[in-house]
Parts: sequence; structure tokens; C-alpha cells
Amino acid sequence: MAAPSGSRGGGGAVGWAALLLAAAALRPTGAVSEPTTVAFDVRPGGVQHSFSQNVGPGDKFTCTFTYASQGGTNEQWQMSLGTSEDHQHVTCTIWRPQGKSYLYFTQFQAEVRGAEIEYAMAYSKAAFERENDVPLKSEEFQVTRTAVAHRPGAFKAELSKLVIVAKATHSEL
Repeated sequence: MAAPSGSRGGGGAVGWAALLLAAAALRPTGAVSEPTTVAFDVRPGGVQHSFSQNVGPGDKFTCTFTYASQGGTNEQWQMSLGTSEDHQHVTCTIWRPQGKSYLYFTQFQAEVRGAEIEYAMAYSKAAFERENDVPLKSEEFQVTRTAVAHRPGAFKAELSKLVIVAKATHSEL
């Protein structure tokens, strides 16, 4: 399991370097399946909503985004899922393609099933045009073996992107 950030000061460069290292490590033979990207609406209103997608042979992996938000109107977001060629690693990226979300998130969680998280990061702003991703401070979110989620009392309600890299769990027969 990977830590959410490589530095206490929220160092974006360190987080980006960790992501690149994780991505490089996931390329055992240099081949990664073409990711599947699906658009969905993030709806305000203060009630909890979820969106899930499956990927891999026999839908081996599931990524689920659960959230509650306030303000404005629906925003179109995307979820991309991809696996390594050997189906031992999965990536799940959830983001707002226009960069910054204008919704006020009261909670969020992205969970993977069928895999354990090796790296995860949450961003208050997603890269758009000439702007870069802006990571949340490490104290605003937490990473467990299977999920990345807001940290109650510390999360400042801004979310625009989540990235998870996970390794398949092995089940004994």
C-alpha cells in the first residue's frame, strides 16, 4: 500500500514522481490494456450517490466512486479503468475533464474490489489546458488497502480528481 503523498508539505513534485514510478513499475512487459473511459454526472443535493465500473477478464476488478456534494448543477465527470496486460494491476482514475469542480463535496470515497491499493492520490484541481493537477494535502484524505476517502474534519470540500493504482489480490482455491 502506498502513502497518499511523499511529503508533509503536500509537495506536488514528490507526488508526481511517485505516480510516475508507480506507473513504470506496473509495466512488467511494457504493455497495458487500452483504458475504458465512461462519462457520468456528479449530482449535487447533499445525498450520497455512487458510480461503478468493472474491468478485466470476467469483470475481475470494480472501481466505485461514492460521494455527496452541494451547490450548482450536475457536472460531467469521467471514470477510466485499465489493466496491465497480465491483468495483475488496475488503474482507476475519476476526474472532471474541465479541471476544477465547482461543487462542494461533503464526502468522497473511491474503492477498488479485486485488488489492493499500491498508490492513490486525490486532487482539488485536475489538469486542464495549461494548468497542472493540484493535490489535496495529505491530512485531507486517507488511503486504506482498498479505498481512498475524505478525512472527516480535515477535508476542505474541494475535489476534482482521484487516481488509484492497485495490484490484484490472490484468492486461494
